[in-house]
Amino acid sequence: MDVNAAVAAAAAIAGVCTGVIAMLAFRWSERDQKRPTRTSLHMDPVLPPGVDTVLSVLRSSAVVLDEADEVVKASSAAYALGLVRGGKLAVEPMLQMARDTRRDGEIRQVELDLPRRGTGRGEALAVSARVAPLGSRLVLLLVEDLTEARRIEAVRRDFVANVSHELKTPVGALSLLSEAVMDAFDDPEAVTRFAGRMQIEATRLTNLVQELIDLSRVQNDDPLDDAEPVRVDELVAEAIDRCRHAAGTKQITMAAGGTADLHVHGNRGQLAAALGNLVENAVNYSPARTRVGIAARRVAATGGDMIEVAVTDQGIGISDKDKERIFERFYRVDPARSRATGGTGLGLAIVKHVAASHGGQVTVWSAEGQGSTFTLRLPDAGSAGRRAHRTDRPGLDEETGRSPASPRTSPYETLPAPEVLP
Repeated sequence: MDVNAAVAAAAAIAGVCTGVIAMLAFRWSERDQKRPTRTSLHMDPVLPPGVDTVLSVLRSSAVVLDEADEVVKASSAAYALGLVRGGKLAVEPMLQMARDTRRDGEIRQVELDLPRRGTGRGEALAVSARVAPLGSRLVLLLVEDLTEARRIEAVRRDFVANVSHELKTPVGALSLLSEAVMDAFDDPEAVTRFAGRMQIEATRLTNLVQELIDLSRVQNDDPLDDAEPVRVDELVAEAIDRCRHAAGTKQITMAAGGTADLHVHGNRGQLAAALGNLVENAVNYSPARTRVGIAARRVAATGGDMIEVAVTDQGIGISDKDKERIFERFYRVDPARSRATGGTGLGLAIVKHVAASHGGQVTVWSAEGQGSTFTLRLPDAGSAGRRAHRTDRPGLDEETGRSPASPRTSPYETLPAPEVLP
C-alpha cells in the first residue's frame, strides 16, 4: 500500500513538472515570435506612413530600395521603362547612385540615355534620375522620362534653323538682284530681267511669311471658337478658283464631283486653307495636260459619319520613304521642283494641323510614276435632306465602298464623273 502511494505521488510530481515546462516553453516561443528579427526586417520592410499613397500619384517612375538593394516598392511606370526586372533595379548607374546616397545621405540627380527595350534599333530613352534617402534604411529613386521633351526641343531647333535658311535664300537673292539692277542702270533690258526676278523672290518671301503665320495660327487657335457649318461644295469651289491660273498655265484640267450638299463643322478659313493647299500641291506636282480631281463623299465611322474629300493627281508620285515625312514642316519630296514652283514645304504641315484640330485626319495614297491621292477626313456636321448612306454613288467602288485613297485601287478609276472647270 505504501509502495502504491509512493508511485502515485511520483507520477503526480512528474506530471506537474511536465506541465510547468510546457507552459514556460509556450510563453518563450510566443515572446520570440513577437520579437522582430533581422531576417523579418529584411524580408518585410515597412514604408513610412503615407509614402505608398504619395508614390501612387506621382507622374515619375518610383522605386524604393532597402539596405540590401532589394525592390520594396515600384510603380507600374518603372516596370514599363524596364527599370525593375526580377525584383532588382536593372540600371547599374542608378543602383550605384542609390548605394552612394544610402552611405552618405546626400540627394543625387543625373540624366541618362538608356537603351529602349524591344525596338532593336538602338533608340535611346532619355531619363532624369533623382535619388534621396527615405528614412534610415530605405532609398527612394524617382525617374522622369525626358524622351518626348527632347524630341520637341529638337523639332524646335530644326524649325528655327529651317526658317532661318528659308528666309535667307530669298533675302539674299533680293540683295544680289538689287546690286545687279544698280550696275545695269544703263541697260533697260537687263533692268527689266532683274526686276522680274526680284518680283519672283519677293513673292516667294511673302508666301513663306504668310504660311508661317498660318501655321502658327492653326497651332495656337482653337477652331471651335469660330466654328460653323461649312458647305464642302463651297470649299472645293474656292480651292479650284485659287489654283485656276496655275492650272490653266500648265493646261491641267480640274474636275470636281462626288456627293453634293455635304457639310463639315469648323473654322471656314482654316478648312479652306487646308483644302486649297492640297489642290495647289496637286497642280504644282502634276505634268502639263493632265487632270486633277476633287471628290467628296460621306462614309460611316465609329462615333459618327465622316466626310472625305479626296484630291487626286497624275503627278510624279511619292516614294514609300518620303510618305513617312511629307507632313513634316519644310520637308520637300523634290526640292528643285519646290524652288521652281515657289513651294515652302509648310503646306502639308498646315493641312495636318487643321485636320487634327477639327477631329479628323489627312492620309495619302501614292505610287511613283502613278500620281497621288490625298484624303482629308472631317466629322460630318449633317445637312438638310440628308440621303441614306449608299456605296453605289459616284466615286466609290461598288463592291467595297472604298475611297479613292485606298491602296487597293487605282486613284484614277474612282474619280467621279467630272465637271470640267475652265
